[in-house]
Amino acid sequence: MTSPEASSLTGFTVAITASRRVGEFATMLCRRGANVVTAAAIQMVPLVDDTRLRAATDDVIATPPDVLIATTGIGFRGWVEAAHGWGVAEALLDALSGARIISRGPKAAGALRAAGLREEWSPVSESSEEVLAHLSADDLDGRRVAVQLHGAVDAWDPMPGFRDTLSERGAAVVAVPVYRWEPPADLAALDDLVEKVALGSVDAVTFTSAPAVASFLMRAEELRLSESVARALTTTVTPFCVGPVTARPLEQVRVPSVLPGRMRLGALARIVADELPRRQPDLAVAGHTLGVHATCAVVDGQVRDLSPNSLTLLKLLAREPGAVVSRDVLLEALGGDDPHVVEAAVARLRSALGAKELIATAVKRGYRLAVEYMPDEDLGSGN
Repeated sequence: MTSPEASSLTGFTVAITASRRVGEFATMLCRRGANVVTAAAIQMVPLVDDTRLRAATDDVIATPPDVLIATTGIGFRGWVEAAHGWGVAEALLDALSGARIISRGPKAAGALRAAGLREEWSPVSESSEEVLAHLSADDLDGRRVAVQLHGAVDAWDPMPGFRDTLSERGAAVVAVPVYRWEPPADLAALDDLVEKVALGSVDAVTFTSAPAVASFLMRAEELRLSESVARALTTTVTPFCVGPVTARPLEQVRVPSVLPGRMRLGALARIVADELPRRQPDLAVAGHTLGVHATCAVVDGQVRDLSPNSLTLLKLLAREPGAVVSRDVLLEALGGDDPHVVEAAVARLRSALGAKELIATAVKRGYRLAVEYMPDEDLGSGN
């Protein structure tokens, strides 16, 4: 890894909402300099003892399908493992071997091949819509179609209308529910992350599944933070999604997100490392470089930890770099009533940054960042 790549996320705080491969993803981001916070937005509940899964499995064995649609790798593997537990795995795979097999993506294809099956086609987009576009009424009319379901979360369906469309085209659909996504049993970490996003205390939040996005947004609504979260996600906090399917719940609430070119964890880490510095570039201030991030400042490549008050002041000054922020505005942000509170707070901020010249005094007016392109008349460097 080159040095620029290794330090591209220095000072940035990135949230991970995934429940799987968290350590691997966190390592990718930390190697690029990020501070990582994690909170699973969902947990997977296998339905291996569910009577519906056993009934669907027996149905498929008794009357083999003409078409099999595998939607997720973890789901198809779970189905085969459950069948092994019941002693019917060989019969299940025999029943599926004669079907036209459609894989919704490479992970599902990998699980199929591990079970000795081979898909005939898989969509480039990994989307259910492309699967439906591929299967015409001629492919489906009068056919028996087994669909290994994608796990839902509460009232949100990651494949809305998918089975209905298959049925409308004449298919007899056998739904195979292998697992379900639910909110985590302990909501404390997720609640803390939702609040961090609402307050702009992270620079980015990453999602690797649509159910995680749905769970995150539903929890924000339960905490009555939906408006604050939506505002943050469209201003100071950048949402990153591993692919278009994952991004769909955000699109439904009109929150745009950043997607990698390939729907892979490594590609997601790379686009976070590329996009965050572009969206929040360092400022040239008084001969130094200054990065203003969610939880800290970075001066000449060195992370500077700031107190909450110092961070509040710096973010106000950086909102319009070079513009003067009045003492009254700064005082209100600090929650004080003595004007000397502002002078003391600015002094502490200058000290914490390690370069007092970064913050210039506008005589009798307030303070500003000493960005290099601003005129310096009527300015001083003291309190």
